Amino acid sequence: LQNAELGKRAPRWIRDNEVTMCMKCKEPFNALTRRRHHCRACGHVVCWKCSDYKAHLEYDGNKLNKVCKDCYHVIIGCTDSEEKKKKGILEIESAEVSGNSVICSFLQYMEKSKPWQKAWCVIPKQEALVLYMYGAPQDVKALATIPLLGYTVDDTPKSADLPHSFKLTQSKSVHSFAADNEELKQKWLKVIHLAVKGETPECQNELQGN
Repeated sequence: LQNAELGKRAPRWIRDNEVTMCMKCKEPFNALTRRRHHCRACGHVVCWKCSDYKAHLEYDGNKLNKVCKDCYHVIIGCTDSEEKKKKGILEIESAEVSGNSVICSFLQYMEKSKPWQKAWCVIPKQEALVLYMYGAPQDVKALATIPLLGYTVDDTPKSADLPHSFKLTQSKSVHSFAADNEELKQKWLKVIHLAVKGETPECQNELQGN
């Protein structure tokens, strides 16, 4: 919702399973100390610390509702200059880059000898040479970024369990990925093969992940 509409219209609630961390302070959720709460003004999923504010919301008959810190400041009309601090490279919201990406989808990811894990992977249009990895599609901070330029691509799968896998290597760093199917793997490889050479895809629309 736009700032002007906060509290006037009911927000779209982000589902609990779409995030792995508080959408405001970026602390990971866990079962005990950080439970998920919804801001009644913007619909974001936040931790208890970040939802410890109350404001009168017009769409709910001006009743007092739990809201996040940001919405609280907007609704009561005070701006927080802290919020204007420049975001670090990892603090680009997933929804923001996914909506304007060359390609995005879930991929299985493995680094060194750690176990495979599912990651929401995005190559944004404005940075078509960088791969962003998030825990979930609505997370507000990336877990990692890989600048693709100069990597070598190896697309021969090493394991029968993950037939649609490929690997990116550069000196000592090795990143392994696996797609759910061959078509998705080929879409990713098409973009990555260009990125490692410093090129960006011309026909971006064809490459949108679903």
